[in-house]
Amino acid sequence: MKDRILDEQVDKVANMILDADRIVVFTGAGVSTESGISDFRSPGGLWDRYDPNDFLYQRFLSSPESREKYWEMNSELYNTLVDAKPNRAHYAVVELEKMEKLDCVITQNIDNLHQEAGLSDDKVIELHGTNMWVNCLDCHKRYSRKEIQERLEKGIKVPYCDECGGILKPATISFGQAMPYEETREAEMRSRSSDLFMVIGSSLVVQPAAMMPMYAKEGGGKLVIINMESTSYDRNADVVLRGKAGDIMGRIVDRVKCKG
Repeated sequence: MKDRILDEQVDKVANMILDADRIVVFTGAGVSTESGISDFRSPGGLWDRYDPNDFLYQRFLSSPESREKYWEMNSELYNTLVDAKPNRAHYAVVELEKMEKLDCVITQNIDNLHQEAGLSDDKVIELHGTNMWVNCLDCHKRYSRKEIQERLEKGIKVPYCDECGGILKPATISFGQAMPYEETREAEMRSRSSDLFMVIGSSLVVQPAAMMPMYAKEGGGKLVIINMESTSYDRNADVVLRGKAGDIMGRIVDRVKCKG
């Protein structure tokens, strides 16, 4: 019975994809976990071992001690991210681009796995930034995260900009740091203009990112939510599918190809 219902839902979403012209995909931690990257908030995740209050943006700016602790935490995270590989969910989204159905991906993830899977850079809006780059907060020079990691592994506790001596920080959004204006504005515009909005692997609790599905509904788009657990937006969705992102997205894309 359960398998039959899921199969019917997969078929319904496949038809919605075939009928759509502008699909926006919104991805969260549930997509990354299938690549071996723990959800920060889950047991065993980063915030289970570190206190997020220690990494407030204001503390990072004002305290060398906080910056040292931050880079210790970020080095652990970077080593996990750099070893991770895209999974079936990432590749399924790439298939939507190949079908010329995908308008963009709005992601809360900072792991660059959508691009690693082959998605075009200009199709990805990274609402929370990326951990693959490091910015100088003063002169805005950009460094690869790999280059900065090499400095840390040589024993440098807190790296600084070799151009101006300014504070370096991964190009991610920290607690207390303002959301990137251009990316947030673009994400809202794309959400409102979508005719199909697909949430994959997000609990939709982190604001303002979690408002994107409602912007899509306000704009007249259909809403599909794929997640292991329920979300507060399920009642607004046209279709809700429970399960692993890779399994369900793989099935949906396979069904679209059969029908197409």
